[in-house]
Amino acid sequence: MHELRRRFLKGGASAALLSPLLGTGLLTPSAVLAAEWNKSAFTARNINDALKAYGATGAGETRDIVITAPEIAENGAKVEIEITSNIANTRSLAIFADKNPMPLSSVIEFSGPVLPYVRAQLKLSETQRIRVVAKTSDGKTHVAFREIKVTLGGCGG
Repeated sequence: MHELRRRFLKGGASAALLSPLLGTGLLTPSAVLAAEWNKSAFTARNINDALKAYGATGAGETRDIVITAPEIAENGAKVEIEITSNIANTRSLAIFADKNPMPLSSVIEFSGPVLPYVRAQLKLSETQRIRVVAKTSDGKTHVAFREIKVTLGGCGG
């Protein structure tokens, strides 16, 4: 009895309830709007290619990007970092792990007057330098660095 009820609820009832809605146009497939992403930057295999594809080759080093991360990470599979940008009009923060197989880890974009703050978990293949690039609304790029020692690699290393 219970098996018959389960089958009815899984298949027949849901189809019976959804078909009138599909017929009236209330549940129609629509275009999915997704953010643009820089495929060449995210799939680059070395740090120089990733920086070039992201447009950050001429970034000036600054102390106004604060990276809080452990000096030693026992497991590279999960390294938590916090980033705060004190640069006016910061519109995006990009996190690069220089020695990872694909160095660009993430890009976070901000709009309006917000405090550019990010808390992220990275997967690090080995001891390496983390690089955070901030882009401002006037098109300038700034970079800050942080060395993290990894005792057990997280990317198969």
